[in-house]
Amino acid sequence: MLNRDSLFAAIEAQIAACVETGGRFAVLMLRARGLRQIALRFGYAQGEQASEVAHELIVQSLRPADRVFRAGDDSYAVVLPDMLSRNHVLLASARLSQAFEQPLHGMESPWQLRAVMGVALYPEHGQDADLLCRRAAMALDEAQRRRESCQIYQPHDTQVEIFYEELRDAIEANRLQVYFQPVRELQAGRLVAVESLARWTSPRHGVVSPASFVPFSEQSDLISALTRWSINATLRHAAPLCATGGLDFAINLSPQAFSRPGMVEQFRGALDIWGVAPTSVIAEVTETALAADLESSVQVLRRLRDMGVRIAIDDFGTGYASISYLRRFPATELKIDQSLVGSMQDDPHTTRLVSAIINMAHHLDLATIAEGIENQATEDLLAGMGCDFGQGYHLGMPEAAADFVQRFQALSPG
Repeated sequence: MLNRDSLFAAIEAQIAACVETGGRFAVLMLRARGLRQIALRFGYAQGEQASEVAHELIVQSLRPADRVFRAGDDSYAVVLPDMLSRNHVLLASARLSQAFEQPLHGMESPWQLRAVMGVALYPEHGQDADLLCRRAAMALDEAQRRRESCQIYQPHDTQVEIFYEELRDAIEANRLQVYFQPVRELQAGRLVAVESLARWTSPRHGVVSPASFVPFSEQSDLISALTRWSINATLRHAAPLCATGGLDFAINLSPQAFSRPGMVEQFRGALDIWGVAPTSVIAEVTETALAADLESSVQVLRRLRDMGVRIAIDDFGTGYASISYLRRFPATELKIDQSLVGSMQDDPHTTRLVSAIINMAHHLDLATIAEGIENQATEDLLAGMGCDFGQGYHLGMPEAAADFVQRFQALSPG
């Protein structure tokens, strides 16, 4: 675990030296993805051995003057003196990335890890140890979100530092909004479902993208509160439509919430409170969750599936899922990522790939939903491939759930 005193002392020593010389240095946070899984799969002794091997690998990849500290089960903090430019930092990160390109040896079984890094520079990103470490950690979070190997802290990330209190208060006071985006059956064109989307307008920052506040909530302790809010807020709007029938409601679930106790019970309780049948609900989880923690994801989602809730793998085609994952995962449908759908018109190879995904899903008795349909030509192409459902701006824009409910009830017979 992190010896904060030793790490901070090393950083403060560098600060003192740079004050005298006018020099620069960097703090780098590295996460060895896959390291935690060694301990879970093979035992803690093997996991500790792997952590030591990874630590030595990092040390050997750097200069003698660089200092390496354990910062968690799968994380390390590195102090890099004399970083005269960003290019020097990028060279150091490239060496570390290359070091993890080969399976980790020195154990009973070789294991492939992947290094993800975030960097903060002195003096421009902070002038004390605590701030430099926090901003390096923020950059690491951003690298993970973007699926990049290394990210240098960006000054606009200071917005994240002030999100916590405001986002927590917004969730607790129910100041977030639910939006519904239509999902249509492609063969008949009829409305069959909506996907629930969280929206937040901050008094201080204006409209905040879900791409900012959702990952931030996952990286903090707010994800449980946000998940609980999303489930209840969605079902509250779904309840008056259930009497009319015919619509399903998709709710995005973060795999980070799966490790929190009582999530399934909270879901069941919310269904009971709002009188919504489990069979009318689809729990969506991203494909990358399969690679992040397959065992806990499968366990939680099987319990939801046993309740009658359907399970969709979101953003399929861009992550790490494999056929072996699909065999174990209790999915009922695949959502084909919009990056693939949007490229179909210009790339025949992508078109064939999407067609293959649809055929594979149907062979596995999974329904298919195409995301990001932006025009009639794409809709017609997907319908011709036999894709079951679709969503995107061409088929229906997201709108405030209250407005959607009012409009849907007005159009419904009786």
